[in-house]
Amino acid sequence: MTHHNDNQDNDNQAAGWYDKKAAQASQYFELLSAYVHRQDYAEHLMEEVKAWKQQHHRPLLSRLLQVRKEPRPAENFTYLKYLQYNGRLNDYLSRSITYIYMRDLGASPENPAIQQRIQNLTVKIEHLLEQHVNSNHEAANGNLFSFKDLYRWGQKEQIEPVIIWLIEKLKQVRDHIPEGIHKEHAQRKLIKLIAGVVMHALEELGEDVSAEERSRRLGEAIKLGYSYGLTYPFIDDLLDSDVLSPEDNLQYAQMIRHALVTGIVPEPGDWARQHEQLAAFIYRELKSAFEYIQSIQRDETRSAFFEQTYVFFHAQEIDRIKRLDYAAYSNEELYIPIILKSAASRTIVRSVLAADASADYEERTFYFGIYNQLADDFADLYEDLEHQSVTPYTYYLTHRENRPDLINPFELYWAVVHYLIHHLYQGHKQVQEAILSRAISSLHRCRSRLGYDKYKFLMKELEPSHTPFAVLLQQLVRNSNPVQFFDKLLRDQLISSLRSQEEEKAQFRQTMENARQVIQASLPVTLPQEDQAFTADIIAAANYSLQGESKLLRPVIAYVMGVLEYGFAETDLLPLLRSLEYMHTASLIFDDLPSQDNAATRRGRPTLHEVYDSASAELAGVYLIQKAMQEQASLTSFDPSRVQSLMKYSAERAGDMCAGQMKDLSTRGQTLTLEELNAICYYKTGIAFEAALVMPAILAGTPPDVIDSIKKFAYHAGIAFQIQDDVLDTEGHAQTLGKDTQMDRQNGNSTFVTILGVEGARQAMWDHYCSAIEAVEKLKLKTAFFQHFLDYIIHRSH
Repeated sequence: MTHHNDNQDNDNQAAGWYDKKAAQASQYFELLSAYVHRQDYAEHLMEEVKAWKQQHHRPLLSRLLQVRKEPRPAENFTYLKYLQYNGRLNDYLSRSITYIYMRDLGASPENPAIQQRIQNLTVKIEHLLEQHVNSNHEAANGNLFSFKDLYRWGQKEQIEPVIIWLIEKLKQVRDHIPEGIHKEHAQRKLIKLIAGVVMHALEELGEDVSAEERSRRLGEAIKLGYSYGLTYPFIDDLLDSDVLSPEDNLQYAQMIRHALVTGIVPEPGDWARQHEQLAAFIYRELKSAFEYIQSIQRDETRSAFFEQTYVFFHAQEIDRIKRLDYAAYSNEELYIPIILKSAASRTIVRSVLAADASADYEERTFYFGIYNQLADDFADLYEDLEHQSVTPYTYYLTHRENRPDLINPFELYWAVVHYLIHHLYQGHKQVQEAILSRAISSLHRCRSRLGYDKYKFLMKELEPSHTPFAVLLQQLVRNSNPVQFFDKLLRDQLISSLRSQEEEKAQFRQTMENARQVIQASLPVTLPQEDQAFTADIIAAANYSLQGESKLLRPVIAYVMGVLEYGFAETDLLPLLRSLEYMHTASLIFDDLPSQDNAATRRGRPTLHEVYDSASAELAGVYLIQKAMQEQASLTSFDPSRVQSLMKYSAERAGDMCAGQMKDLSTRGQTLTLEELNAICYYKTGIAFEAALVMPAILAGTPPDVIDSIKKFAYHAGIAFQIQDDVLDTEGHAQTLGKDTQMDRQNGNSTFVTILGVEGARQAMWDHYCSAIEAVEKLKLKTAFFQHFLDYIIHRSH
């Protein structure tokens, strides 16, 4: 009985939260509705819009000639360079950052302290962009940010472990976003939420905060941002999609509601079999995220967190069950939930941080939210119609002929603009410029996306009743230059980057597999016609070692470098590819011997000396080295002098690898310094990566300075590879890895893990990853293969 009463009390409390906010939303909606009915919003805005028109007017000749005077914002680097060259970058950033402060931070530019922070941040970002734009050769790709940049920032803020944690979490989320959810948009919203929480945390930090406290709070903010951001792909997007069955959808929503009302995450229950794995991941991540947020809450902020989160979720649920074919929704039923969810989605951020919120922050955030929501719904109108989603726009367009009482959402949008400029921000000029620019630019983007005819039809359907204002708006779209915003550029670039990364990763995997198949088919050593019986045993031993679950990384790298970068014919390059794998396999045979590592398994099966004996294994290793030299001498399609240089280089590198192995054997059982381990690792592993890259470069006659950059990449990539090997040797499983684990520990060898610990080893791996990426950027390669090869190195599980 007590349990039932507790549940009832919780439900009543939650209903009270929603009713209180709904009453506030209702008052706001009545005010906006009155503006629309009286048409006075348009009268007040006419002068401001005309003034904006004068400032952003596009000359008649430019319009007649359809001259595009500036690059498109999608051309990120070119556009930023254009702004920088014309002295407009500061104004562009100042307007954008002002808008972000209003929208995301609930701040007012009227406040001198806020104005100073906007100015300081503008100058800082301007400086960073100028450095990036002027120095980065990747301008054509428009890649403003990357995991490399993120990790370098983490190093600067001394939060490397949190950044590594975040990168791994983002990878897991990406891998678990199911078909039926827009993958790029889901990832973008998650990243945006993380950035938003971090931005709030940075605003909370004072000048006198110690470096240690700053690092702690930034790390905490990143984890909180991820925890809150998970709600977008795995609650909002999932419940909005058709991924789950109606039964699973209902059960999932009830589970979330229970957690928000009681503060306790219930058991997930049974899901349809095809969703069991997805459900297990989502439940584990969301439960952990919910409990982490709870652990940060203070007593005085806990209630606000649960209240705002519940209001947001309940408003979403009310909207989610609406049907477009139902003709009797009132204006209040259409608008109250979106006022609530758009406001709560922002106030939650501060409650997630357990930060105190001032009354004016709450007010500005509450009244600003619907402005963005109506703008977003306008942008997504046709997509929402296609999916039969109910928004003020889709509902108005569907039922306006039979429902003259329905408020035109386009008019209500401008009524909101009027309220924000004249009442919430008291006519502040900087606010006026930012809000009007944003609103009018959305019309520019709509016309560009839909095309003139479709846009004209839409505007006729949504035309405001105040005819002079409606005419003025369309004149603005025809006669003014579109005003761009930095956050939109970042959003578009992020979506484009996420999409291109997925495409490039698929291409990377396909390239790896294609090259591997070509190389694998050519590897077996064939029996010579003469003396077949005499050579059969050693060839069989060599071929045994060449078989098994090999990744063939080194010849694959050489294949990409030679075929895709330098344009060599595949058949001409095959001797070099075979030679690399023969040399590598020989080194593994020697490594595995009882006199060295004494390994029992390799490539998923017994080592060669286990199947034959040590003497046979040694001879097979020598035989493969001899075959490698023979293959290199068979590169008859290339300049003989370059082939000679290649063979000289190959012999030198093979000698270095032997020296590395000798040093490794002689220092076993000793505690090495990091510098000593780096050197051994380079000689044992890095040189093999270097050879796979440098040998095709030698055949191509590549200049020495470029080869130096190749060697730098190989050095850092090789060490990163070895560090991940050491981590996997500590944490992995022999069945997954295809070889014995814990061998170094058993043999008393120093590894990156024994010297640095697992966490320190991962940090060192990411530092080498960043250095390798920076070396690749200088090479100006044709493909993105090597960036994704580095990603493969650090994320591989075997």
